[in-house]
Amino acid sequence: MKKYTYTEKKDTRSGFGAGMAELGRKNPDVVALCADLVASLKLDAFIKENPGRFVQCGIAEANMIGVSAGMAIAGYIPFATTFANFGSGRVYDQIRQSVAYSGTNVKICVSHAGLTLGEDGATHQILEDIAMMRAMPEMTVINPCDYNQTMAATIALADHNGPAYLRFGRPVVPVFTDADQKFEIGKAWMVNEGKDVSIIATGHLVWEAILAGEILEKEGIDAEIINIHTIKPLDEEAILKSATKTGCVVTAEEHQLNGGLGDAVCQLLGRNLPTPVEMIGVNNSFGESGTPAQLMEKYGLNAASIASKVRAVIKRKK
Repeated sequence: MKKYTYTEKKDTRSGFGAGMAELGRKNPDVVALCADLVASLKLDAFIKENPGRFVQCGIAEANMIGVSAGMAIAGYIPFATTFANFGSGRVYDQIRQSVAYSGTNVKICVSHAGLTLGEDGATHQILEDIAMMRAMPEMTVINPCDYNQTMAATIALADHNGPAYLRFGRPVVPVFTDADQKFEIGKAWMVNEGKDVSIIATGHLVWEAILAGEILEKEGIDAEIINIHTIKPLDEEAILKSATKTGCVVTAEEHQLNGGLGDAVCQLLGRNLPTPVEMIGVNNSFGESGTPAQLMEKYGLNAASIASKVRAVIKRKK
């Protein structure tokens, strides 16, 4: 198995902030909007260098989406930022009508997604946002895995024409992807080639998939690991090619099992290549308060759980 190491840990939201700072220097059409969470979204550098290209909307997320749509119509590239819970569930109607249905070039960029929000608890731990955004016509959905990939995804979004939802988090996680990577929307990243099982992961679970691959290697299981950073549009070719080779699949995500990456993969395989699948995710429940590490362990979103699902799915291969 290909070895991945890291020398530092950073939060993915800081990768977004770094990407925005870079866009502020390179693309004069990029503007940032925020719902009273500038520090949490790491927008300080962008605002300091581009004070005239920032709109503080206050705790009025629905209005922020409307303002963003208007700015897009005027030719700007608005990046609307807040917590994931507030940038998806609270403003679903505004996103549907003013962004997706209207086809406006708005980038909805949200932090503090998933269980790893931690101690803030279930009311803030949105675990349904990918499902909601994935169901939205014309919406691109991106969920990068580390600081470098989040920065690259942020920069790439400025060149993407159309509505998009970019999801990232608060906890520090290993930085293991290349700093100079080219981010291609809709193109999966092959983390490790293997022949016995396909582990298809997104977001924070990509690093856990790598750790699971190392566990499995000691057992003689050769895992193919794929990072699906773009959940919509899905890289169908990469998934079908991998599943054809390995004959079984495990998906892993920090999201509800319903409507997320696992569902997208199962729909694809069901239509084209019926394959045994096991899924890692939150199973029809809300979160709770706790440290990110405690919650990931309790809800089975870790390397040990992925390895266990791999053993189970391999037994189902014909």
